[in-house]
Amino acid sequence: MHVLVTGAAGMIGRKLVDRLARDRSLNGQAIDKLTLLDIVPAQMPLSVQAIIKTADLSSPGAAEEVIATRPDVIFHLAGIVSGEAETDFDKGYRVNLDGTRNLLEAIRMIGDGYKPKVIYTSSIAVFGAPFPESIPDDFHLTPLTSYGAQKVIGETLLADYTRRGFLSGVGIRLPGITVRPGKPNKAASGFYSGIIREPLAGREAMLPVADDTTNTHASPRAAAGFLVHGASLRPEQLGPRINLTMPGVCCTVGEQIAALRRVAGDRVAARIRREPDEFIMRIVAGWPSRFDATRARELGFTAENSFDEIIRVHIEDDLAGDFVR
Repeated sequence: MHVLVTGAAGMIGRKLVDRLARDRSLNGQAIDKLTLLDIVPAQMPLSVQAIIKTADLSSPGAAEEVIATRPDVIFHLAGIVSGEAETDFDKGYRVNLDGTRNLLEAIRMIGDGYKPKVIYTSSIAVFGAPFPESIPDDFHLTPLTSYGAQKVIGETLLADYTRRGFLSGVGIRLPGITVRPGKPNKAASGFYSGIIREPLAGREAMLPVADDTTNTHASPRAAAGFLVHGASLRPEQLGPRINLTMPGVCCTVGEQIAALRRVAGDRVAARIRREPDEFIMRIVAGWPSRFDATRARELGFTAENSFDEIIRVHIEDDLAGDFVR
């Protein structure tokens, strides 16, 4: 089996590649070819050989070149994050929309019975207000950010190309992925990870929103699991509704901080500094917070059961089991 991962140098991409390299198989089939694509070179997994490619899928010919190798399963993770998509309108649509359509079109143009599995990372940002208390999969898609709009269009393209038989698609609507390792990025949601990651590393963290701000979270480990499980689903299990909202832990920022205090102690939690940011607050206010992921759970998707567990996953996976007290 040939597996292609786009956006392989990103955080979720790295977690997914580590999982694939560890398992060396997908859906019961051995992975004999693994291609990692991003605009910068992805990290080679330690336990398996991979083909490293650098390309921008929004550039002419880039998608055609990589799809010419006919990967059997494609994890399409490449994209611009929410805050950057909002501040750079042109770049957001070029990467998140044009890159996605180029990839799907490259698949369609091969023809000759080629029909790969495509797992697409979408977002809870596809939903728009007014929000009910708990948002079901089939709630109306009226996003309040450019990033959300780009993901809605990607979901719609994926569903239509699947309906027409060009590919077999699964859309994974990720909740907030927390705790993200590494340096802060331009995601508007980055503070959700920052207020946990930075204090555990002995650094101060900025909190730009109020303590009652609510979001649904899952760990990067869980995100990789969502993608791998999504690849195992058969079309008859999904029917026409191929875009799924993933499960996660719903809590307020204040509850996040309380979990950090329980897991790591008062000294660590005291490293959080409150510094309101109107731009971030405005974006986050347009996001939904609580979801009914019954359908995803019935299809076998799983996530953590508490935010304490999410923090412990970060300490285990990214901090070698320890932190700065």
